[in-house]
Amino acid sequence: MTGFTRRDSFAVGAGAVASAAVLQPGAARAAIPMAKIDPPKQPIEAGAELRVIRPTKFVDPDEVVWNENTAKFTKATGVKVRTDFVGWEDIRAQVAVAARTGAGPDVVAGWANDPHLYTDKILDMTELATYLGKKYGGWGRLPEVYGKKFGTNQWISIPMGCGGGALVYRKSWVNEAGYAAPPDDLTKFLDLCRKLHKNGHPVGWALGNSQGDGNGTATWLLWAHGGYQVDEAGKVSINRKETIAALKYGAELYKTFIPGTLSWLDPSNNKAYLAEEISMTSNGVSIYFVAKSGAAKGDANMARIAADTEHARSPGTFQGRAPEAANTLNAMVFKHTKYPNAAKEYLRFLMEADQYDNWLTQCLGYWAHPLLAYDQSDCWKSDPKILPYRDAQKMTFWDGYKGPITAGAAAATAEYILVQMFAGVCAGQSTPEEAVKEAERRLTRIYKKG
Repeated sequence: MTGFTRRDSFAVGAGAVASAAVLQPGAARAAIPMAKIDPPKQPIEAGAELRVIRPTKFVDPDEVVWNENTAKFTKATGVKVRTDFVGWEDIRAQVAVAARTGAGPDVVAGWANDPHLYTDKILDMTELATYLGKKYGGWGRLPEVYGKKFGTNQWISIPMGCGGGALVYRKSWVNEAGYAAPPDDLTKFLDLCRKLHKNGHPVGWALGNSQGDGNGTATWLLWAHGGYQVDEAGKVSINRKETIAALKYGAELYKTFIPGTLSWLDPSNNKAYLAEEISMTSNGVSIYFVAKSGAAKGDANMARIAADTEHARSPGTFQGRAPEAANTLNAMVFKHTKYPNAAKEYLRFLMEADQYDNWLTQCLGYWAHPLLAYDQSDCWKSDPKILPYRDAQKMTFWDGYKGPITAGAAAATAEYILVQMFAGVCAGQSTPEEAVKEAERRLTRIYKKG
């Protein structure tokens, strides 16, 4: 269970917009509970230098605080670190080149299941992950799935944050459509979206090849109808009645969308929502962060949007679980690094409370914490509207659900197979039956390789 229900989302969403966008840097914070435990002995190599790549920002403090924490690490250790911030759709290509050539970045903070593509090329992280888990109250369910080599207790990566994809909606427009809040029932939810569209307030979900939002749209629709791409043993199982039902529902929902969503990338719904072109979407906290930050700077329009914005879990609860995963930032260290201890120490330093809590808080929970002690962070006390994002790490679905996290699962996500299956039906290019057969063919090919 996620530990956070849709009713909770609606209740806490009624809070007013705080006067400042985030807690001020350097402000006193509640102590993060932690155990007294010695860190791993990882003596930094003489003359160590590191190159890091990670996705570019969606909220300004993501890069600002990351760079500040990196500078603190350099000051404390003498290790020079260069961080390159890479476009979301570009990072996988750079990682693939590094893996193939054995050169390039030492540390990659990339996407959730990417480390599973390169298990023979990256360092074991079990000692570091065990230390962090013991010190900070354990790992959330989703980071544990992504961090460990499937079927083992070997950690191959350090999950750093979980970007939840909650509903983001305009409360006044939803109320005008006759609903107090978006309903969990899929039939009623479709009715709400039709009424919003009729009222001149269409909705919009990404159906383009986008790492976060496109994959999130496809998996939400599939999981909410009880579908999955492979079973527990990794056998391709996409061609089933639940998938057909999801595709038919998606096609009906698409009729309520603003035009253009078939080509939407990750920034697209942010821009459309803040321009008041759509009334509802699924997204991380970045939309609200921008509106709230604008309000704090005196922008009356952003203040109005922020005050009217609420968040909730995605509809279609399946077997008591929200049909969501989270866009997880997952760090790995390549074996080709000359400075493995420095690389591990860098990741440990970033995850320690003195650094991590500031990053979490200044980003307003954009990358929700993977370590459970950070449930107590003042980040989650700063504004009740963001609470639906707090438990992103406790989600019980994952990319490749129900099957194992393998190279095949990672490749299926990277190739946007589910996204393209839904997009083809919504665009009228294929019937649900045709689309699911094509997805089955592609998944079978990938899982045979992986």
